[in-house]
Amino acid sequence: MNLTALARGRRRDGPAASASRGDAILNVLPLPVLLVDDDNQVVEANAAAEFFFDMSRVMLCRHRLADLLPFGSPILSLVDEARRRSGSMNEYRVDIGNPRIGSERIVDVFVAAAGEADPQVVLMLQERTLAEKIDRQLTHRGAARSISALGSMLAHEIKNPLSGIRGAAQLLETSVDDADRTLTRLICEETDRIVKLVDRFEDFADGRPLEREAVNIHAVLEHVKRLAVSGFARHIRFIETYDPSLPPVMGNRDQLIQVFLNLVKNAAEAIGPDAVDGEIELTTAFRPGVRMTVPGTRERVSLPLEFCVRDNGPGVPEDLARHLFDPFVTTKQSGSGLGLALVAKIVGDHGGVVECDSLPRRTTFRALMPMHVARDGRA
Repeated sequence: MNLTALARGRRRDGPAASASRGDAILNVLPLPVLLVDDDNQVVEANAAAEFFFDMSRVMLCRHRLADLLPFGSPILSLVDEARRRSGSMNEYRVDIGNPRIGSERIVDVFVAAAGEADPQVVLMLQERTLAEKIDRQLTHRGAARSISALGSMLAHEIKNPLSGIRGAAQLLETSVDDADRTLTRLICEETDRIVKLVDRFEDFADGRPLEREAVNIHAVLEHVKRLAVSGFARHIRFIETYDPSLPPVMGNRDQLIQVFLNLVKNAAEAIGPDAVDGEIELTTAFRPGVRMTVPGTRERVSLPLEFCVRDNGPGVPEDLARHLFDPFVTTKQSGSGLGLALVAKIVGDHGGVVECDSLPRRTTFRALMPMHVARDGRA
């Protein structure tokens, strides 16, 4: 409906219908919008603002703008200036991160006075963090392709000589005394360890097209949870926050299991084996608004399906957060740094993106993925 038609509808339907339609339009917007009064008290918020601030509209309206922003935020002076001039003001790349909404939330800010004689101000935020994380995803994919080529070379050039070394060590073991047998066993164990590392590289080298179909993500997460609670995460409490109406994801079930098993294992290791209050939360939700190009095609698809693995571990060190999905980046003493790189590759092969928001006791790995679309175009 264009603006002229909307105006006609307002005159025909009356003030109540007009307000209802205005609320509907406001809530359809994917960008957070707040309305504040002359004391910067929040008096109205749309659905996107509720999601952005992780707070209901009722709760938002109990806060002043300063309560939602970091101390001394330039947005406060921007609002005051827009109110004083009865005009609009913009500011770009403002960091409004805080413990409630995340440590790094960079936004473009658009502020406008509600009217010349009206002290209320409309505030709209456009987050830049997600776009920048998607750019980093493209870098991760390039690194994964380099690892793919390296994995193919290693598989051919290293595994064959390693099998010869292991075979020779096993032959020696039958003809040496007990003291030297310790050394031959060490050779076998170290050879096996190198083979396992090369096998991890080979996961990157599989360039075959994905066989994708409609997959129930809740069945995948339930399978991953069963594996976790029967093994490495038996001491951790799981919380499931699922959207039961979520449509199927367009993906490969086995690879999605690998993705979320890696993420859950990573969360469990972050929490540690001695934690008495360890929690891992698995969530699914429908979040429209992000579109990306599918690898290997020119098709642009929506990524409305959001799957999260959240833990209450100590968090990711700030200096590693930007490089977390790069190969060989790890916080674990015995880790290879390939688990999250493989997660990024598989999610990227599905046409999605994966990101991490980390705070102490609240680290979230979030995968955005396309939903299954039937041959007749129906979602």
